[in-house]
Amino acid sequence: MASLGQPAFRAKQLEDWVFRRPATSFSQMTNLPAALRQKLQDSFNLESLTPIKEAASRDGDARKVLFRLHDGKSIESVLLSYDDRLSVCVSTQVGCAIGCPFCATGQQAFERNLSVAEIADQVLYFARRLSEGQNLTNVVFMGMGEPLANYDATLQAVGVLNSERGFGLGARHMTISTSGLAPQIVRLGKEPLQVGLAVSLHAAEDSLRDELAPINKRYPLKELISACKQYMAAGGRRITFEYTLFDGVNDSLAQARQLAHLLKGLGALVNVIPANPGGSPKFKAPSPEKVAAFMAELERLAVRATLRARRGADIVAGCGQLRSREIASARRS
Repeated sequence: MASLGQPAFRAKQLEDWVFRRPATSFSQMTNLPAALRQKLQDSFNLESLTPIKEAASRDGDARKVLFRLHDGKSIESVLLSYDDRLSVCVSTQVGCAIGCPFCATGQQAFERNLSVAEIADQVLYFARRLSEGQNLTNVVFMGMGEPLANYDATLQAVGVLNSERGFGLGARHMTISTSGLAPQIVRLGKEPLQVGLAVSLHAAEDSLRDELAPINKRYPLKELISACKQYMAAGGRRITFEYTLFDGVNDSLAQARQLAHLLKGLGALVNVIPANPGGSPKFKAPSPEKVAAFMAELERLAVRATLRARRGADIVAGCGQLRSREIASARRS
């Protein structure tokens, strides 16, 4: 504002419109002078993302948007509605280098990291378009890419979203997911922000996890669990371990017992997730009976576990699926 010859208080007014109202155009910022609104319109972009495809689930619980970035690349984000919260799942990279075989994004080539603006803007996009009386309550960094491989931009985006001068969302309402980058987990534990951490586990022994999460070859389970203990010791924060169930792959009672043994003493929460439909036929969800048996075995072994309810299965809301279809369509044409 100073560089535009404006008084300092205009900066606070602009921040309110960008992060708190939030506005979809500079023309809506009616407490700014008309000449300033025009100058902003001529000189800046209010949003860094251009929606190119949108899909809403039949039950209204999920809304996915495919965005075009300034360089023509694309990412996707999802708004998820629950009884008590509205959560946005955001991407941190274009594509992903981890290469998990069951993940649509993992089958796409890694192209680049997202900027701080591109990460935070996914949240602001949905905030600007909510119905009156609705408010975003949670942000999960579980979309395309590995957040801790884009560590600095991800943490800066958390700061923007958490700041009183920014979006003002409590850090405890944000969760960063990782496939298991052990050094970055230790580093995250030393950060002053009380952001949550979710570790995508999917297997409790190395040979299977090598297949399901290839990062395990670099940071095997012993090293990963050690990093998680250091994280918890540094900040006292509980970790959620995500365990996606695949029929005949990692869903046996013996594997439930392996999981309980691996996490013994951590006091962690296990989020059990039946596989999303629409992926590889090798990685399909178990029957409801097998899922129930797996959950019962964890309960018998005193493991705190929740079963994630599916959202948006009819709109391919799983990570990277919409973008994969868009890429395939472009190739065919």
